[in-house]
Amino acid sequence: MFLKNCWYVAAWDHEVLADTLLARTILGQPVLVYRRADAVAVAIDDRCAHRGAPLSMGRREGDAIRCMYHGARFEADGRCTEVPGQDNVPSRMCVRSFPVVERGCWIWIWMGDAQRADPALIPDAFSLKHPQWRYKPGYLHYDTDYLLICDNLLDFSHLSYVHEKTLGGSPNIAQSRPEVTQLERGLRVRRDVRGTVPAPYHARLGNFKGKVDRRFDYDFLVPGVLLMHAHVKPSDTPDDDMAGALQFHSCQALTPETERSTHYFFMQAHKFRLDDATVTESIFQSLCAAFEEDRQIILAQSRMLDATPHGQMNPIAADRALMQYRRLLRELVDAEQGPCDAQAPVTVHRPAAVASVR
Repeated sequence: MFLKNCWYVAAWDHEVLADTLLARTILGQPVLVYRRADAVAVAIDDRCAHRGAPLSMGRREGDAIRCMYHGARFEADGRCTEVPGQDNVPSRMCVRSFPVVERGCWIWIWMGDAQRADPALIPDAFSLKHPQWRYKPGYLHYDTDYLLICDNLLDFSHLSYVHEKTLGGSPNIAQSRPEVTQLERGLRVRRDVRGTVPAPYHARLGNFKGKVDRRFDYDFLVPGVLLMHAHVKPSDTPDDDMAGALQFHSCQALTPETERSTHYFFMQAHKFRLDDATVTESIFQSLCAAFEEDRQIILAQSRMLDATPHGQMNPIAADRALMQYRRLLRELVDAEQGPCDAQAPVTVHRPAAVASVR
């Protein structure tokens, strides 16, 4: 269930240096990402139009790529401008180029109709490049359907159990019900957890003497981008008093590699102790540990779903956001495909089809 006409994160900016030829599969399409001489990032089909050799195994020649199998030369816009041994280049000897926008520290790619590639649709991941926030970038590869990871991010009740010793620390998170608001291209989810204990990694970072209040406030936008404000603060202080709070902003993006594998780009920025590199590193290591916990349970879930294809899923109240998001995504995919293709069979895991939950 891939939405084509939207922006996906293709790479962190540091993954594509001046001499890099980055091969990355996105929505099942092998793509080559590199930089022109003016440092602008571009993306073209990684498959040579002649015999299908990977252009990522080619050679840079100015802004062009020379296929190192039979020598065809392709420009950054996908045109083939030279075929050794012949004077004319057939018009069909070209590869597709993709719209690319570099914003913050993410390189975004548009996999659909290039005429519809509107940069205004790129989510505002402002903390990726902001002087008041510090973070360390992260990446994970999943061997599973990206929708299962979307489900995980849309239901933070799992923090109480999957992340009991890392990001969670208390069953209070699962016991508190979130507010879910429909957006045009996603959902807004807000969860307040009051009078709880700090998570283990919050206890290391903060100077909390008693109970704390936690807030998770995030937008989850198509095709799978989470932008979250979060804080933890002493319970005995007013809601608007952030003097003793730990404030975070998280940017996470899911980019399907194939129907069964996913690129996961993530970070969690902090707005306190900005000059202390150990804080940034501690947050990053805590996040990596927790996200590996997520990865293990989601991969185990995926294997179980494959092994029990006729098993029944029973909805609970915590499924509300993920069900709404899957419904919205299905509507957008159907609208994109048009009436002729909307009824085509799509293989997805079953949480999208469970009954209404109150």
